[in-house]
Amino acid sequence: MREKSEFTERLIAINRITKVVKGGRRFGFAALVVVGNQKGSIGIGQGKSKQVPDAIKKATETAKRNMHQIPLKDGRTLHHDVYGKNGAGKVLMRSAPTGTGIIAGGPMRAVCEVLGIQDIVAKSLGSSNPHNVLKALLQGLKSQSSPKLLSSIRGKKIAEIIKKRGN
Repeated sequence: MREKSEFTERLIAINRITKVVKGGRRFGFAALVVVGNQKGSIGIGQGKSKQVPDAIKKATETAKRNMHQIPLKDGRTLHHDVYGKNGAGKVLMRSAPTGTGIIAGGPMRAVCEVLGIQDIVAKSLGSSNPHNVLKALLQGLKSQSSPKLLSSIRGKKIAEIIKKRGN
């Protein structure tokens, strides 16, 4: 009986690698996994092995070691629109009002689900390679700045930075 983990894990991609040897072909597998706690922590990991379950297990362990904390607005969306780029992978993420849901596809949807984002509009603009998309997404999320961080840098109160929409 396995213990219940606080992390949610999503398998993004499995790649089959073939090595041709004298006796035929040897197959290996590479797995790409995203792990999160649905409260703003996320990790991405890759694992390689001769069997699929072992590759997934290695990828999950790597992802748990490489966790990043991402600031979320009200625990449900981004603070502002974010653009991320890594290699040919480009992603655009926009914060959305309550009730919008996750409007994103492929690897970006999985990341948003394990991160705990409930309202977001996201688009992958460049490469569709999951590795590049995930790295661009993580780079964009880490570049995001929260009002709390900005207020500490500028030496102002959070209320001065967040202007309420009105008149």
